[in-house]
Amino acid sequence: MAFEEINFDTDNMETPPEERSNRAFIFIAIGLIVLALVVVACLAGYALVFVPRQREAQANQVATVNAQNTEVAKSILATTIAEAFTPTPEVTATHTAPPVTPTDTPVVIIPTNTLVPTGDPRTATVAALYTQAAQATMPSVRTPTPTATALPATGFADEVGAPAMLGLAILFLAVIFLARRLRTTTG
Repeated sequence: MAFEEINFDTDNMETPPEERSNRAFIFIAIGLIVLALVVVACLAGYALVFVPRQREAQANQVATVNAQNTEVAKSILATTIAEAFTPTPEVTATHTAPPVTPTDTPVVIIPTNTLVPTGDPRTATVAALYTQAAQATMPSVRTPTPTATALPATGFADEVGAPAMLGLAILFLAVIFLARRLRTTTG
């Protein structure tokens, strides 16, 4: 091996231009991307696991309340019927037939003494209560209660959409990377 002469004279040497380090920027950008992915994963987990359980629990609660309301309505109806019951005396009509004489003419018997029970004014009230109780238990007559079927469509995320916002975030990160890259190559 031959030794070459090495010039240790530092006065004539040119120093190469210093490269600016973008490590901090790259670490921050990677951290933000990872954070965005974690947030998306958490939102997906929430939407796929927690929301169906919450809806099922709400449906079970509504069914339980409806069953309780039905039982209460039945007991109120039974109580109303029991309270409204008044024993009525049994009316028996006795008809006395005239003596039968054998003749060739047909005889038409028309009862003349028919007993018509006079109506108690409470009977009309009880009949009205029965009608109201029947209407309360019939689903076709009952007035429907409004229930929420959809979430309100308000706010920025409902108008634009979460996927569009995620796409814009990725687009802005790409613009930042490209701007940094152009700055370092031209300057």
